[in-house]
Amino acid sequence: MILSLEDVSYRYAVTPILDHVSFIINESQKWGVVGLNGAGKSTFMKILAGVEQPDTGKVTFLGKYRISYCPQNMDFPSGKTVYETVQDCLTEKTEEYEIKSILNKLGITDLNQPIEILSGGQKKRVSLAIALIRKADLYLLDEPTNHLDQDMIVWLEKYLARVSKAVVLVTHDRYFLTRITNHIVEVDHGKLYQYEGNYADYLQQRAQRYEMEKLQEHKRQRFLKTEIEWIRAGAQARSTKQKSRIERFNKIAAMETRQEQEKLSLSSTASRLGNRTIDIQSISKSYDGRTLFTDFSYNLLRMDRVGIIGPNGCGKTTLLKTILGQVQPDQGSVEIGETVKIGYFAQMNEVFEDDMRVIDYLKQFGDFVETADGERITASQMLERFLFFKEDQYKPIKKCSGGEKRRLYLCSILLQAPNILVLDEPTNDLDTDTITILEDYLDNFKGAVIAVSHDRYFLDKIADRLFVFDGSHISIVQQSYSDYLENRVTKTTQPEQAKPKKQTAVKTNRLTYTEKKELEKLETQLPALEENVSSLEQQLNLVTDYSEIQKISSHLEQARQNLEEAELRWMELSEKSEA
Repeated sequence: MILSLEDVSYRYAVTPILDHVSFIINESQKWGVVGLNGAGKSTFMKILAGVEQPDTGKVTFLGKYRISYCPQNMDFPSGKTVYETVQDCLTEKTEEYEIKSILNKLGITDLNQPIEILSGGQKKRVSLAIALIRKADLYLLDEPTNHLDQDMIVWLEKYLARVSKAVVLVTHDRYFLTRITNHIVEVDHGKLYQYEGNYADYLQQRAQRYEMEKLQEHKRQRFLKTEIEWIRAGAQARSTKQKSRIERFNKIAAMETRQEQEKLSLSSTASRLGNRTIDIQSISKSYDGRTLFTDFSYNLLRMDRVGIIGPNGCGKTTLLKTILGQVQPDQGSVEIGETVKIGYFAQMNEVFEDDMRVIDYLKQFGDFVETADGERITASQMLERFLFFKEDQYKPIKKCSGGEKRRLYLCSILLQAPNILVLDEPTNDLDTDTITILEDYLDNFKGAVIAVSHDRYFLDKIADRLFVFDGSHISIVQQSYSDYLENRVTKTTQPEQAKPKKQTAVKTNRLTYTEKKELEKLETQLPALEENVSSLEQQLNLVTDYSEIQKISSHLEQARQNLEEAELRWMELSEKSEA
């Protein structure tokens, strides 16, 4: 055992976040933490990390173990470079290459820039890098996949899958949960529900739990009906036995029951959309001498489902804003049909008035919306279908979590009945239940959807085709996201498959002489491999000729593959050396 909670309670104002819960983390276990936005996942992680103290109960941490914690948001003191900031956060001597390697993998390449000029997403990645660099027995990671592009997420997934230490993580990435975790804990109305297995196992076991709760609730209601008839018959609470029976009735009647989450059944809240939608004609855009995209054309169809993918900073959000008319292209044009009504879900929420209530905010955009079937959905019903139950609808927005504010912002857009949805990282800060509801909504949506996302599961569910950023060229790919990633990996590893596999030595608890030499060699090779990738990336940003882009892209994919294989082997040998 590394850490345990025993009969722990924690309240925010009068709301119980954790209510007399117990929890144990053992060596090598990998826990995923799930639950609705505002349920208390981050508070739970803070208590595990020792950042918050419970109101009651006992937290036991065995001193021989080390914990590394990455919070959801982190601010650093100004006045130092990125590299200096990371060094200050490390309590033991760490090789310079290890620091640079992890930061580069997470897209932080300029280590001499002042930490205060970094965006919130970049600071999050620095915080994650610090957590991974620390030598620890337990890694506590709160939303580690936020602000990562698909290559970073795949790398982190492989990294954590190979780490033999204990991990507890909060994430909305369902593929990530399925492939990394072997235990799930759900935070729900102050209680912890623990499940064996990964995310897919959790869904099955939770459904069984819900069925059992339904059965118990049916028995409870039957008991209450019988007891109410007895009380109405005029039973007097004179004897001890009668008093005890009435007390039992009051206790069972006061029991809280889980609210049924209403299945989203909106056929469509979209306005009528004509045949002419959005016509993109040969658009190009550059910033500060850097070409983001060039000569891109596409005619959006009425029921299109498009996913946009590419590394951070490649120009995905700029492409969306160019399509919306918020940014003017350097060349080309975008023509929007007269009947088009766009709903734009931006990466950043609008600024809320903190004292305004949730329901009052939504009613600014209308008291109801009419579906294609003629059904009227009120603002309150829309909130309920996106998991704002009655008691939540009347609380001030300032008491909402970041995820709840994100959910409210989404509701405000859907209530306006757009017929084309443009979504920029819609799954960021949303819990898995809300993402599932959004996916169901989009499945029934009678209009076009364009979505930028790094969430592989989400894109697999909603996108029929992809716009793929490849340098300054945007390719249109007619396949699912998972198929695209699989084909890309197959393409880069095809030449390697012809080579005979090397025989690997039987694993031991310490490095052999050969492995020590291999580790030393890797430590000298890795900077050169990294420099080669960086050089090719810079070359790719400077060229505009398509044939040249393809040639450099091919070299870059192979260079990245070589670097990743070397880094994974280096990590394996380093961990073995430490052991």
